[in-house]
Amino acid sequence: MKIDQVVDLIVSKKEQKNLLILTSILWIIGSAGVMVMPFVVPDLVSEWNLTTVQASSLISSVFIGMLLGALFSGIILDYFGRKIGVIFYLLVTVIFTVLFGFSKSFGSAYVFRLLSGFGYGGLLPSVNTYLSEYTSIRLRGRYLVILEASWAVGSILIALFAVTLGEKLGWRWDFYIFSIGIISLIPFFRKKDTPKYIFEKRGVEGLKKIFNKVPENIEEIEKVKVTFSGLFRKEHIKQTILVIVSWFVVSFVYYALFSWAPKIFIASLGITITKAKWYTFFVYLAQLPGYLSVAYLIEKWGRKKTLATYFIGMGLSSFLLLLATGNLSFLFIVLILSFFTLGVWGLVYAYTPELFPTSFRGTANGVAGATARIAGIIAPYFTGYFVDKSIVAALSFVSLFAIFAAVMTLVLGVETKDKAVN
Repeated sequence: MKIDQVVDLIVSKKEQKNLLILTSILWIIGSAGVMVMPFVVPDLVSEWNLTTVQASSLISSVFIGMLLGALFSGIILDYFGRKIGVIFYLLVTVIFTVLFGFSKSFGSAYVFRLLSGFGYGGLLPSVNTYLSEYTSIRLRGRYLVILEASWAVGSILIALFAVTLGEKLGWRWDFYIFSIGIISLIPFFRKKDTPKYIFEKRGVEGLKKIFNKVPENIEEIEKVKVTFSGLFRKEHIKQTILVIVSWFVVSFVYYALFSWAPKIFIASLGITITKAKWYTFFVYLAQLPGYLSVAYLIEKWGRKKTLATYFIGMGLSSFLLLLATGNLSFLFIVLILSFFTLGVWGLVYAYTPELFPTSFRGTANGVAGATARIAGIIAPYFTGYFVDKSIVAALSFVSLFAIFAAVMTLVLGVETKDKAVN
């Protein structure tokens, strides 16, 4: 009997649903923390007289931190456990996000944003790994996409707060509000580590001490030394290349467009800052149906076909944006682009952990996250350069990247729908 089948036996559907809710709350916190900056940067530029380079650096600092957090997450998750990893990174996330609200200058803001990014970078792969190893085969893909869909919920909630209460109370309250995130730690302390991790580290006897009704004949999990080089072994090299390309492209497109969204609307449409923030809020709203659509299609069509289709949608909508002639048409196409882009995010988060064995799944997720952070570091500078020159040129690059990723998915992708993951 494979460990995936054992999970079906020892973890009830009710417990899996409860875990989905709890991990989604953590994901909402991470999402809101990352996506608050587009609403704050215009105020910081005005208050601290920031240059475009400084503003780009402040946006990118979180991704530098996320890169480090993602790289270290593999070590923490694979050696200390999934649960410990989640708790540690959540604490870092909440503490330094709140401290950003007390920043008095560009220097202190940069440091706090970098450290909070370290928390986000580790929290996301930690939560993803935890839920994926606690979920049955038939539910895993859909649950992971729903988990990723909570990114849209977090983005929408922080956007709504920023354009309403945040506008009245001041930008610092966009960060003070994260102090309530510490409450989410309370129920998590009572949770167990994942069955797969416990079985790998302690065997059947260790699993019996924590879970009931554990069968004796559990198939051994593939033993692989936990190193980055393991991802590039012959049997995994195609999947690794696909993951790196997919995560880089979707992250680059997302942060290139949305980190500077209000500025893009102002530069392209000539609207006010307040109106640009509201436009950005509506773009965030379009993320949710993008996630929910793939939550259905990932089990209907499968991972590979759905991912390729949504990458093509990203590329075509980016191209169509070049042809927009008015405010409404521009906004409408951006909404479509947001729909497909966030659909891809949901897919890569669900697909990646299914491509690698348990013994270094945490490391694989960490590398995938690190790839996304490298793209996130580059993207704000990319858009900052083009935003006052030629958005058309920037969108041309975005379209080409997305189509390239679609081709790579069709060539290198394997279907993991309804397949057991060792």
